[in-house]
Amino acid sequence: MNLDIIAQLVRMLKDAPELGAIEVRRGLFGSWSSVRVTKVGHQANAGGQHVVVAQAPAMAGSPLPPPAVEPAGGRREVAAPAQLLEIKSPMVGTFYTGPEPGAEPYVKAGSRVAPRQVVCIIEAMKIMNEIESEVAGVVREVLVENSQPVEFGQTLFRVDPHA
Repeated sequence: MNLDIIAQLVRMLKDAPELGAIEVRRGLFGSWSSVRVTKVGHQANAGGQHVVVAQAPAMAGSPLPPPAVEPAGGRREVAAPAQLLEIKSPMVGTFYTGPEPGAEPYVKAGSRVAPRQVVCIIEAMKIMNEIESEVAGVVREVLVENSQPVEFGQTLFRVDPHA
């Protein structure tokens, strides 16, 4: 086992209080076969795939904002930025929009997402981590380009939960 990787995983767990556990499974010949990161109080995905769950921001003590109102002209207004929920990067790594080079992106601006739906991949330490949405709604903004580096806590997507 590479102690540097273990130290990075421990640091990630320590620096992110919303993470409950990091599970590392070894495959044949000592190679890494899977890494699973779960939030406090969330169940692990039973599919056995690499899973990282992105957290929607908590709105402590405030009710959800009202949905967008349809004006008399019949055109629906786009929700104000304050009404959009953010999907943030749970780790440092490289952001990928799809499962492989040249593949269609998991989501684009205007795509509808549901909880537990994969929205992107972040490669960290040579491991491809699928990032899942925890919110339902319409993706209004994709804030990172394919193959770009991302930081822990960086906003990746803005989702309108009222659309």
